[in-house]
Amino acid sequence: QVQFVESGGGLVQAGGSLRLSCAASSSTFSINAMGWYRQAPGNQRELVATISRSGGSTNYADSVKGRFTISRDNAKTTQYLQMNSLKPEDTAVYYCNTVPPLRNSWGQGTQVTVSS
Repeated sequence: QVQFVESGGGLVQAGGSLRLSCAASSSTFSINAMGWYRQAPGNQRELVATISRSGGSTNYADSVKGRFTISRDNAKTTQYLQMNSLKPEDTAVYYCNTVPPLRNSWGQGTQVTVSS
């Protein structure tokens, strides 16, 4: 089953930017809609952005709309999340997975911490 490896997280001040990457282990990446999920301490995992198989259609949670941009490169089996104007409430572990998610494909995630 396809596995995902997230990277690009870190510590940033409020108002700053980060770009997350997600590398997929399989070429089947290109046949799935993909998403970025996040989980903050004490909270359930939530879906923040989705992208269609071709990359032509994207959707965002209201909390990140206008600040985050999801994209993908099927040739590289990689997707990205450009995060601008970061807020402390964006602090979480960020994961990528298909939409809907594959239960056994969750990676380790990448930690994003936004200081005020």
